[in-house]
Amino acid sequence: MVRPTVTVLNHENQEVIKEVRLPSVFATPIRNDIVHFVHYNLARNSQQAHGVDPRAGMKHSAESWGTGRAVARVPRVGGSGTSRNGQGAFANSCRKGRMAFPLKTWRRWHRKVNLRQRRHALASAIAATSVPALVMARGHRISQVSQFPLVLGDAVGQISKTKDAVAVLKKFNIYQDVERCIDAKKVRAGNGQLRNRKYKLRRGPLFVVNDESDLFVRALRNIPGVSTLNVNQLNISHLAPGGQVGRFVVYTASALAALEKQFGSFKAPGSVRKNYLLHRTVLSSSDISGLINSDAIQRVLRAKKTTKKIHDIQKKNPLRNKAMMKKLNPFAPILKEQKKTLKKIVKVKATRKAFTKKGGLMITKTLESIGDLQEKQVDEYKDLVRRTTVQ
Repeated sequence: MVRPTVTVLNHENQEVIKEVRLPSVFATPIRNDIVHFVHYNLARNSQQAHGVDPRAGMKHSAESWGTGRAVARVPRVGGSGTSRNGQGAFANSCRKGRMAFPLKTWRRWHRKVNLRQRRHALASAIAATSVPALVMARGHRISQVSQFPLVLGDAVGQISKTKDAVAVLKKFNIYQDVERCIDAKKVRAGNGQLRNRKYKLRRGPLFVVNDESDLFVRALRNIPGVSTLNVNQLNISHLAPGGQVGRFVVYTASALAALEKQFGSFKAPGSVRKNYLLHRTVLSSSDISGLINSDAIQRVLRAKKTTKKIHDIQKKNPLRNKAMMKKLNPFAPILKEQKKTLKKIVKVKATRKAFTKKGGLMITKTLESIGDLQEKQVDEYKDLVRRTTVQ
């Protein structure tokens, strides 16, 4: 399998240091369904078990009035002389009543996800970082970024000051995405303001580095929206926040090389994730109709079978079915018309003795008014009537 290459750029002068092949993980199919499922279930593992007081809503001095008062049998508060008197208590539909189905600490808060499924989702999230269309669809401003994925030399890991890190971001047109995060910063609504999460901030670029980039991680930590991730600690919450693939990721050269060791190829597993082969689609081409209609496949296929329809198989009575009679005797429609004409002539001959001369003249006028009969037939009928009248 021929994989595309990517250039490693120098962070100081943007010159090309070398050209390397992309790891096989970038060629895996992007499965949004697996990524969303894994992210949703793993996010539930960060929940802390909590529940309500077992006696909440049940601390009233109330009892039911019983039947016979045309009111519900729900317990009612005493509270004589106050507006609370006679109000319902305890039930979940009542004011200050208990919860319908109270939260318990032994609820199943966490979810287990299959290991192979988690690895498929992680590989899909990494592959999506090299597709500019998916990155732009996620909202990142990358129109002026030179290549995808963007790979910087390992020397960038020695930057220790934030102002130098910002200069690198501006040099590679990454800072436009940081400005998007700064402009969108706003105060969170609700009680989260009081719980050390006052502001909401969008996700900006993510830097995937190796173990030797501690200084660079410290330099980036105070830039809004920028995140860093160790290549040995990849997780889907950083690569696909919210379960949506297409995070803007910048790799260092050594981190990119480590991906090949971790995920391996389509034929051999990596050294880190043993017994795991990258997810591969059954078809390498999505043009199904083109494959089926190709000469190579059509040449070895059997001839198309012709099946008779049910109305062609069933027997039909030609004496009642005109189509079947016409198939057996093509002269049948002509013969039928001749029989109709002959019947009309015989009917006129049979009734000629019953008509008087006046009646014969009436028949002649009637025949002349019939436009449907052919001229030849009309002449024959007139001649027949004339001979009948003379007799």
